[in-house]
Parts: sequence; C-alpha cells; structure tokens
Amino acid sequence: MADRYTMTQLVRELGLTSRAIRFYEQQGLIFPGRNGRSRVFSGSDRTRLILIQRGRGLGFSIAEIREILDLYDPTEGERAQLVHLLRKIRDRRAQLEAQRRDIEAIEAELAVLENTCLDRLSEDAA
Repeated sequence: MADRYTMTQLVRELGLTSRAIRFYEQQGLIFPGRNGRSRVFSGSDRTRLILIQRGRGLGFSIAEIREILDLYDPTEGERAQLVHLLRKIRDRRAQLEAQRRDIEAIEAELAVLENTCLDRLSEDAA
C-alpha cells in the first residue's frame, strides 16, 4: 500500500481527529478514494492535510487555505501558489501587528484603571 494511507494512520501520524479529516474532505480540501466503506488517502491527500494544519496554525481560514491549495498546478509548478501565499503571509502579518498594537493599548488602559482602583482603595483605607 505504497503512498496510500488509512484514516487511522493519518490520525496517528498527523495528530488530527477523524472528524477533522472528514470535515476537510467535506470542504473539498482532500479527495480520498474508497475501499468499500473505508477511505483511502493518497500521498497528495497526506501532503494537503499537512499544509492545512500549517495554514490553520498560522490563522488562515478554510477559504484562504483552499485558495492557496487550488492554485497549485503540477504542470506549471508552484510559482502562482507561492506568490499568492506570500501575499497571504503579508496580510496575516499585518493583521497580527494590528492586533498586537490593540492588545498593547488595552494593556495600557488596564494599567491606568488598575492604578486608579488601587489609589482609591488606599484612600479609603486611610
């Protein structure tokens, strides 16, 4: 069964749940074959699952991951896919930077509020 995987093998190897794998299949991100009632996954499915995991870990949505995966054309190489991925990476970094600035602003506001509360408590105690 070279380059073929069962659900159990992928669950163990990749640390995904079978539910997640079925979800990715329903979303059209992987295309397992069938052997009776059992799913049979190709090496390509396995690679796509790894890329899906990586994309999810980086905060990409299922739609964004689909866009990136669908750009791959084995006859023309991965150039378009890589260019698109670079754009997505830059967009994601910009989003994270904005979130970081927002968090820092909220932390500063919380520090001011905390100090105000502490000052009032010490005034009440005096």
